[in-house]
Amino acid sequence: MIHLRLPFDEVRPLPFYLAMEEWAARTLPVGRYFFCWRVEPTVICGRNQDIAAEVNLDYCRDNGIPVVRRRSGGGAVFADMQNYMFSYIAPGDAIQSTFSAYTTMIADMLCRLGIDAQANGRNDIVAGGRKISGNAFYHLPGRCIVHGTMLYGLDSTHMQHALTPSRAKLVSKAVKSVSMRVGCLRDIGLELTLEEFGRKAIEMLTDSEHMLCDADVQGIEALEQRYYAPEFIRCEPRELPAGCIRRSSRIDGVGEISATVALTADGTHIRGISLDGDFFLLDDVDSLVCRRLEGVEFCEAAVVQALSQVDVGKVIAGLDSISLARLIVQYRNTLYT
Repeated sequence: MIHLRLPFDEVRPLPFYLAMEEWAARTLPVGRYFFCWRVEPTVICGRNQDIAAEVNLDYCRDNGIPVVRRRSGGGAVFADMQNYMFSYIAPGDAIQSTFSAYTTMIADMLCRLGIDAQANGRNDIVAGGRKISGNAFYHLPGRCIVHGTMLYGLDSTHMQHALTPSRAKLVSKAVKSVSMRVGCLRDIGLELTLEEFGRKAIEMLTDSEHMLCDADVQGIEALEQRYYAPEFIRCEPRELPAGCIRRSSRIDGVGEISATVALTADGTHIRGISLDGDFFLLDDVDSLVCRRLEGVEFCEAAVVQALSQVDVGKVIAGLDSISLARLIVQYRNTLYT
């Protein structure tokens, strides 16, 4: 695997590194690439999350903590200079197998450093019963991108106040707060300094290096600007349009999912639908799922029938058409006008 190295040591804003992995996937020759990085305190949210529902935006503004959105799915995480971020770019289109291979690879690396780590659940790596790494992924044609956190230390104050996960999410994890379900390498026996750990991870995971040049950095910076676009970040609370319903549920193996459904005036058919949450996208949910439901009768059987020609689990990881249909229609008597 090839280590991607920048021609400078300065810390850039988090969207720069998101752009760097995307640039690498779009630009570099086919191969496996890896780099690790750190940022000043930042909240990073999944592509389909309702940020206002998961993040304390007032606290973040008051404390100078940027809130950004990534292209991958999953939930909101807090990152700072005590936390390494790992980025992995691999060839191919097999997202789930690539993701599984990555989390196994990282857990094995930690085990070789004396940490009893295991890949666990949808996207976590755990040690000592606590989450030390959360990971997410997305796909570009012919390339898979996986990225994740690696907690060396922990600023529990910022994390506790900046993130506001739903009660359903916390109950599903059997914890009462964000900080209670995470741990850090420093506290579970890693006998390396922060900087030593970063160097060791690169040494153990890669066998060659590719140094980026100034022109490469300029290409990354151009791509970075897309991550600042207001229509991409979408931080502010969303108004519920007239004639719509919106309810959320947490589905085992899927995560939080919220459906906003626009209905006909008589409430009998679906005019349009959008899906939000911390689920993992495997394909284009709008064309493959949402558009198929336009004009469909607002009942469970009709929704299931409309989705019979698509494997919903290959669009949203872990989801099936029956679970989605039940989420969509269970609140059919709650219509806002």
